[in-house]
Amino acid sequence: MKRTLILAASALALAVPGVYVAADDALPKVESPPPVRISPSQYQQSVADIFGTSIKVTGRFEPEVRDEGLMALGGRKVSITDTGLERYDDLARTVAAQVIDAKHRAALIPCTPQNVKAADDACTRAFVTSIGRLVYRRALTDAEISRKVKAAGDAANTLHDFYAGISAVVADMLISPNFLFRQRDIEPDPAHAGSMRLTGYAKATTLASFLWNTAPDDLLLKAAESGDIHTKDGLKRQVDRMVSAGSMEGGVRAFFSDMLGFSDFETLSKDPNFFPRYTLKVRDQSEEQTLRTIVDHVVKRQGDYRDLYTTPNTFLTRSLAALYNVPLVELVDNGQPERWIPYSYQPGDPRAGILAQASFVALHSPSGRTSPTGRGKALRENILCQAVPPPPGNVDFKFVQDTSNPVYKTTRDRLTAHRSEAMCAGCHKITDPIGLALENFDSAGGYRTEENGAKIDTSGDLSGVKFDGPVGLAKVLHDDPALTSCVAKRVFSYGAGRAPLPGEAEFALVQKKFTDSKYNVLELMRQVAMSDALYILPAPKTP
Repeated sequence: MKRTLILAASALALAVPGVYVAADDALPKVESPPPVRISPSQYQQSVADIFGTSIKVTGRFEPEVRDEGLMALGGRKVSITDTGLERYDDLARTVAAQVIDAKHRAALIPCTPQNVKAADDACTRAFVTSIGRLVYRRALTDAEISRKVKAAGDAANTLHDFYAGISAVVADMLISPNFLFRQRDIEPDPAHAGSMRLTGYAKATTLASFLWNTAPDDLLLKAAESGDIHTKDGLKRQVDRMVSAGSMEGGVRAFFSDMLGFSDFETLSKDPNFFPRYTLKVRDQSEEQTLRTIVDHVVKRQGDYRDLYTTPNTFLTRSLAALYNVPLVELVDNGQPERWIPYSYQPGDPRAGILAQASFVALHSPSGRTSPTGRGKALRENILCQAVPPPPGNVDFKFVQDTSNPVYKTTRDRLTAHRSEAMCAGCHKITDPIGLALENFDSAGGYRTEENGAKIDTSGDLSGVKFDGPVGLAKVLHDDPALTSCVAKRVFSYGAGRAPLPGEAEFALVQKKFTDSKYNVLELMRQVAMSDALYILPAPKTP
């Protein structure tokens, strides 16, 4: 407990921005950007990349906070509580125990100790120097290495186990603020007088987090160490290499999971009396279906971003096909788990496009009924970057929630009655005309054409354009300029750690390049990664 509380205090301290003090007192003091707590997925991916994919990360993480539509921005404003540090401590010890077990130690520790029952400082130093550079996302100082070697030696001699000493050091590094927070250290920028820039290591860390959702690899760290990452050509070489690498899939998955609010899956459930096919397995598969659809379209096909909302191409399992009432032929091996099978809907099928997938229609519906308002709100806020005001505190939802009322058989009927109250009409005018277009999908994502024996009316309008049903909504959404401007804004914010400023030239250039690329998301991420907005702090304004 004492160790955890000390580390908690250290982590909390590191959540406060530092100050770069210039050698010349005449120059202004510049506040460095605050460190950013890494996300659960970045923690998991970093462990996999550093120690290998066979190392399992099991346990609970400190909750994340959403800010300006993204968890990535919320990470700027959070520290770690005492309870959170205890969780991270448990995670670290679990990983460390696997690193030294008989299955992994030979591959992860670059030497064999002279005596497995005692300290071996030379072998420990080699391990700490190599692994520590990847864990801390920078080279360790000689003093840091010496302290860790001594700590490992003390543990090894006390426990009469060299590998126990290594385990203690691994756990200590994984609980350190140097790992749990992305440090954004700064230095004077020789190319922009009076401005500051991220240091090479901080720049490499920002780049790896943005494009790969993990820690920098060896090549990226070497570019930071040599200074090559600070040159335009050197940065371009690294960005081009990273965008074309297989790890880019992880970065795309992480961004869209954040943009689409997939963290809400952790608390999603459906009433099994109404939706027996919606199991925990199906819940997890629905998230994976959308991410596979996105990766296939954005990374492998490098298609037009807008087509994600109309594409007939997706992936299904046997369970998902049953949920959607789609005939699926699967070759099943005895005892084997369900396979993912590429599937293409026929032209005009209302189940095409990612809005028709359970990851959207089920995620934004209550347990036992649909919510056109919730779906419309999610579409406005997550996909179009348009704010929807919260409902007044004294709203009466009796019409909306009573699904058995014989007078109001369909959700549209109930919402029409609800909107008769003046305080409700304004917000529902923003959300309901688009949410009602998805009423063919029940709360779990199953397709239907009737509710309580009455035909479902799926007509609606978006930005003054009328349409009918999921297909009509997808086509209108495809051509709405807000769709592409929103994803450009989200990618920029996700990479830069802040929303674009009004009239910001860097963002305007990113938008133009995105349009010129015919809305290629990889090209959008490439342009953001090359932008000074990620790495340069403008000169402070003179009071």
